[in-house]
Amino acid sequence: MKKIRQILLRGLLTLLPIIATVYLLYSLFGFLDRFLGGYISLLIGRTIPGIGIIAGFIIIFIMGSVVSNVIGQRFLDFAERMIRRIPIVPRVYFALKQIVDAFTLQGKHVFNKVVLIEYPRKGLYVVGFLTGECKGEVQVKTDAKLMNVFVPTTPNPTSGMLILVPESDILYLDMTVEEGLKLIVSAGVVVPEVPNEDKKN
Repeated sequence: MKKIRQILLRGLLTLLPIIATVYLLYSLFGFLDRFLGGYISLLIGRTIPGIGIIAGFIIIFIMGSVVSNVIGQRFLDFAERMIRRIPIVPRVYFALKQIVDAFTLQGKHVFNKVVLIEYPRKGLYVVGFLTGECKGEVQVKTDAKLMNVFVPTTPNPTSGMLILVPESDILYLDMTVEEGLKLIVSAGVVVPEVPNEDKKN
């Protein structure tokens, strides 16, 4: 029975994101189909099946084109400032936006490598992202060669702290930046596969 429960749980967890994605797309296209279908039926006297799917792709494409340029990005920033003034709505909107940003991994090009450092004390480890070598006054006034390590928070990796770590204290990991972000966002549930060579060792 225990094995059956584990298999059922695995199956459920595998299906949930698929079902959620299909449901969201179905709801979006269904809404557009009903919304636009009403106007089109008034204009031409009949409905066109599937108009919601076509309209959905067109709207998504237009939105992508708009936010891909400077003017569109400024308009989006202005719209988000307006949203902040509406009661309750900002909490929902920006919470969802942070989750989407985390899973789409925006800005991952800023990170060079996934690393492991001992923090906040010896014997405790945190996963961080190497952003480069420490430069300027901080490096000049320290004896060790320091590296900039960004340690993100869980489950929202868009916030965190900068820790300046001696290079000798950094343990470099083989996982990709994308895998490291998924590890943090999932609070350790989504663990990347260990390379076969390491498994043998």
